[in-house]
Amino acid sequence: MNKNKSTGFFLVILLFLLHSMKSDAQLKINFSSKDGLNLAADWYPVSDSMPVILLCHQARFSRGEYLETALKLNKFGFNCMALDQRSGDEANGIINESAAEAKRLNKPQTYADAEQDIVAALDYLYGKYRKRIILLGSSYSASLALKIAKENDHVLAVAAFSPGEYFDQRDFIAKHIDGLSKPVFITSSKEEADGVTELVKDVVSLIKVQYIPKTAGDHGSKVLWNSQPNHEEYWIALMSFLNRIKKIEPGEQK
Repeated sequence: MNKNKSTGFFLVILLFLLHSMKSDAQLKINFSSKDGLNLAADWYPVSDSMPVILLCHQARFSRGEYLETALKLNKFGFNCMALDQRSGDEANGIINESAAEAKRLNKPQTYADAEQDIVAALDYLYGKYRKRIILLGSSYSASLALKIAKENDHVLAVAAFSPGEYFDQRDFIAKHIDGLSKPVFITSSKEEADGVTELVKDVVSLIKVQYIPKTAGDHGSKVLWNSQPNHEEYWIALMSFLNRIKKIEPGEQK
């Protein structure tokens, strides 16, 4: 099969799966953040032999951002965990339990404070699966995912939806991701694209993909929801990247 035919076949199968998935296989779990805060997450297991993705939500949202997305990723052969970070509120009817607990205990809830929650979730998943994790972030958590990937050996690759400089310190993310060499997929709305390009200009990965939508697009990973008119084009771009990552052995880039 030549490359064009195999690519076309892949797209047909992908589009079929996107319209045929129905499941509700998540499990609610809890574990502690680095400062002892009780974190909530939804775990979507497939098989210990499959890759693992940690799903992190955008500002004012919860793990409910990934109710659809995690189940689709399961069908494509990825274990997933959708995390409630302490900075957030609600999405798709799911209340952010980590944020509610942080508020009750008067713990800090800035975007930067949520970094320790993502690192704790990485540690949890690495301890369970004993393999490096793909980080998928949305808005502020996409920025943190890139930063953590540069610093944390437990990260295999990053998919960042609408990363940006959402923090108090000037050029905070750009400075921390300078020289990042792990595989990276970055996307956003069309309006955000130039800013995203500038943000990741010093990422040096051999696998560095920026997808700019043909239409206006939207902010964050909600572009993957069925309710988004152009969700299929984002899915095709994301899965093309993730299928490359599936072929990477630890420490390799192909």
